[in-house]
Amino acid sequence: MRTVLFNDESIIPSKIVCIGKNYTDHIEEMDSVVPDDMVVFMKPNSAISQTLRSFNSETIHFEGEICFAMIAGQVAGIGFGLDLTKRGLQWTLKKAGLPWERAKAFDGSALFSDFVPAPANLDNVRLELWIDGACRQKGGSNHMLYPPTIMLSELAKFTTLEDYDIVMTGTPAGVGEVTQGAQFEGRIFDGDRELVRATWQAQ
Repeated sequence: MRTVLFNDESIIPSKIVCIGKNYTDHIEEMDSVVPDDMVVFMKPNSAISQTLRSFNSETIHFEGEICFAMIAGQVAGIGFGLDLTKRGLQWTLKKAGLPWERAKAFDGSALFSDFVPAPANLDNVRLELWIDGACRQKGGSNHMLYPPTIMLSELAKFTTLEDYDIVMTGTPAGVGEVTQGAQFEGRIFDGDRELVRATWQAQ
């Protein structure tokens, strides 16, 4: 089983629960519409990797996200994550009304920073994604259609979040192709205080 680090200890998420279409600006850039209900999909443990690949059968797209590690049904840890997507395949599946898993849940499609203790108040957490020294994405709880408290309440209606499961909370505008050799740096903040960061070089 694949692991991530939380407080410098290896933990094993049984699943990764992902929230889609959670930022209005991202919905607009994807030429989509605001959904009536919260969009949820999942990635398996085997999706976890530390290797950022620019190609897997097709060009890969990046989506930077605030991520939560769960313990006892509560947000215990916070980190930065990359939700990697086969965008061409995703469009094909969506047009056919089919599930997204082949485009979203493939091996290597989930990258994470270390997780650190989450602040008690999640209202001011935010992310930044820098690529080759330029800020490509930024957003936070106050920009979400489903902020953390509502998000977790909605999830609890149909699934159990086991200890160390990860919730990926959606991506703001600015997504795009992963370019081979590009340097990625993801950062998570509580207000102006940086909590954690991670770097990857695309292969």
